Amino acid sequence: MKLRSGILTLAFIGFSLSLSAQTTEISFLELGLNQNKSGNYADALRNFTLEIEKTAANPNPIAFYNRGFAKYNLKDFQGAILDFNKALELKTNYFEAFIARGQSYSKQDNHPLAIQDYNEAIRLNPLEGTAYFSRGLSKNKLENFRAAITDFNKSLELVPDYAPTLAARADSKAKLGDFAGSIEDYNKAIEITPKRTNYLSGRAFAKMKTADFKGALADFSEVIKLNPDRAEEWYYSGFCKAQLENYRGENGEKGALEDFNKALELDPEMIEAMYGRGFVKSKLGDPRGAMEDFTRAIEFGNNENAKILYTAKLGKIQLDELRNGLIDRTKMSDMSASRAEVFFHRGLAKIKSGDPKSAIDDYNRAISLQPTYADAYFQRGIAKSNLGDQRNAIQDCNNAIDLNGKYAEAYFIRGIIKLALNDSSGCLDLSKSGELGYTAAYTVIRDFCN
Repeated sequence: MKLRSGILTLAFIGFSLSLSAQTTEISFLELGLNQNKSGNYADALRNFTLEIEKTAANPNPIAFYNRGFAKYNLKDFQGAILDFNKALELKTNYFEAFIARGQSYSKQDNHPLAIQDYNEAIRLNPLEGTAYFSRGLSKNKLENFRAAITDFNKSLELVPDYAPTLAARADSKAKLGDFAGSIEDYNKAIEITPKRTNYLSGRAFAKMKTADFKGALADFSEVIKLNPDRAEEWYYSGFCKAQLENYRGENGEKGALEDFNKALELDPEMIEAMYGRGFVKSKLGDPRGAMEDFTRAIEFGNNENAKILYTAKLGKIQLDELRNGLIDRTKMSDMSASRAEVFFHRGLAKIKSGDPKSAIDDYNRAISLQPTYADAYFQRGIAKSNLGDQRNAIQDCNNAIDLNGKYAEAYFIRGIIKLALNDSSGCLDLSKSGELGYTAAYTVIRDFCN
């Protein structure tokens, strides 16, 4: 038994022999498994979809499970859950699918549901270390730290010296105030994987709690060497230096002031760094500069809630870019006797010239001449969305999808419009779009659905 981090490894065991016998035809399942193994998840997803379509009369739970795996790694957690649901419907004792679905729920911060799945996986296979590890992570998120440690202990009993479990237990111990125990676990995890920045940062925070600012500074310095673009580490490096009264660097070494400056260079809105720099300036005899930084920290802090409320799930500029980027993808079609295509393409030209209102007139004419013209509904929806009529734009996408159930771009547009309207079901549309081959959907899922 081997512990697997993140999500379970591919379901090869037990199926490779049957696959090897398929020599006369392309095995989409085998192609997908190999692509999943190599990290080519978008192509893997397409092949699993083809396998699912090919075996629709006799569905294979392995295909659904591994397509869920691909979606998970493309950050499409809702879509992954749907595939794991189907895999479990077909194979009720599929403990790997329970774990994978639980991990997908965890990524959505739905830890109670995740724990239910991990419980079922453990019932089916009590020697699977991944289930205990994953359940411990969810318990840790729910602040049930002692129960989390119990699960991590069991996982380490089954798979000793697994660095992610050691680091997770270290975090739970720190939350309970056991900083010495936390540092001990981080030491072991770092010995196994020396360059993991989150392990080094975790140990540094535990050292800070024991007032070992010199030791914490050494860890933060190592993190900065490995990743110099993280404002938080620069801030805490400055914090440790301030505790050690190293306010200004000497002999080419940076002091707290330089670290706070760097943190603000990377994140100009970091209130903690404004405060820290103000503190250092006051220590260095610059009261005017200190007052400016303290005032900025206070004023910016008062605006934080307004900023959060103002930021939509998907803003207008992003909606415009994603929506209008699809206009050029439309291909030329043969002209029918009704000449609906002429009106359609004139509408496209009007859209590109910045006249969506007039374009809608042409799309209307095309649809009246050819009522099953899915592309015309779709592009009319884009034009309506450009004019701010998002509800009717969604209806046009609905019409396009009703006429062409595999219209990936229509699912995509409907999905991003829903997100702009704060309707999270848009993520399911994006998942379907990606499943149908429009891989740009996974970038939006990654940025706006998790």
